[in-house]
Amino acid sequence: MISLTRSEAKLVLKELKSWMKPEKVSSSLATFPSSAEIVSEPLGVVLVISAWNYPILLSLNPLIGAIVAGNAVVLKPSEISPATSSLLATLIHEYLDNSAIRVVEGAVAETTALLEQKWDKIMYTGNGKVGRIVMSAAAKHLTPVILELGGKCPVIIDSDINLEVATRRIVVGKWGSNNGQACIAPDYIITEKSNAPKVVESFKSTLEKFYGKDPFESKDLSRIVNSNHFARLSNMLDDEKVCDKIVHGGQRDEKHLMIAPTLIQDAPMDSLVMSDEIFGPLLPIISVDKIDESFELINSRAKPLAAYLFTSDKKLEEKFVKSISAGGLLVNDTCLHLTISSLPFGGVGDSGIGAYHGKFSFDIFSHKKAVLRRSFGGDLSARYPPYTPRKQQFLKSLLALDILGILLVLIGWTKN
Repeated sequence: MISLTRSEAKLVLKELKSWMKPEKVSSSLATFPSSAEIVSEPLGVVLVISAWNYPILLSLNPLIGAIVAGNAVVLKPSEISPATSSLLATLIHEYLDNSAIRVVEGAVAETTALLEQKWDKIMYTGNGKVGRIVMSAAAKHLTPVILELGGKCPVIIDSDINLEVATRRIVVGKWGSNNGQACIAPDYIITEKSNAPKVVESFKSTLEKFYGKDPFESKDLSRIVNSNHFARLSNMLDDEKVCDKIVHGGQRDEKHLMIAPTLIQDAPMDSLVMSDEIFGPLLPIISVDKIDESFELINSRAKPLAAYLFTSDKKLEEKFVKSISAGGLLVNDTCLHLTISSLPFGGVGDSGIGAYHGKFSFDIFSHKKAVLRRSFGGDLSARYPPYTPRKQQFLKSLLALDILGILLVLIGWTKN
């Protein structure tokens, strides 16, 4: 993830001058002669509250966007990753401009104190519960927010695919991403009942190939971040509604905060593992009669940060793109859309507000100021009182010409 931050910095150095240029736009007949443009200006002072699971990436990428847009920034790293928080505080103080960038360490008390202040924008990365607290605090000062939240990211697996490749890509997206502790990690699988046994067996085989027969001996699996999250995930496994649904894994080592990659087949929709965002190494596999039913299932729930489809059916792919509302969609892979700086990264609905990465970061941390320029010429008397019948008729004619101009443009587009 450090490489993604480095790439973001390189992109900014290359493209910033072009991003900063005023954007010329057309003016109207009513303002003739005139010119119009959109000018980007800094918002002011920005608060960035980052998350623990990718503490470098989720601290520095927003910081880069806010700074290149011209803002001053206060960064609040997560107390759940204290070593990285301390490192960021030390290095930023030593290498960056302290008059423009400050790091505040601490936990709930410090975050609460920061949220009581007036900011020009707040960006928070984390869960929906805290996101609501941040948004409520921001509302007291009418401060706009960027909320990068999570959600239950679904994966649809069609039956007409290379299942071995699909399984590999899902496994590395799920367990390779901090052992499931990632906002865009696959949260649950949907496949047809007739295909479910093959899917389960393919996952079992791939998991053993990647992490061995004893996953606790693997050096490629992360631990659960702390005892609170370990207990939360254990409650999902101990839920009586899913105890007999575990078809692979389920082993736990509380002392070392390890939970094995776990498959849960057909967990009830009201079970904990299907009600809450998992954010861990548990993966439910849900069966439906027909693959089209997966769209109804996904749309009946809160909008996710990411949704994934594995298929060779172009019509199903088109329906997926048209039917599913999510922060981002990916066909035949998982998580990789995060790495494309030309794509906006953000949520929708319960999964977040606003998007960033690349130019989207510059834009979201900027105010787009409308600027209209006129000369002292072309000053029509019809604009000013008294509004005689002749003047009113002239103004109506101008309005009709403006409407006619719009219609001609639309007709031109239609012909093209």
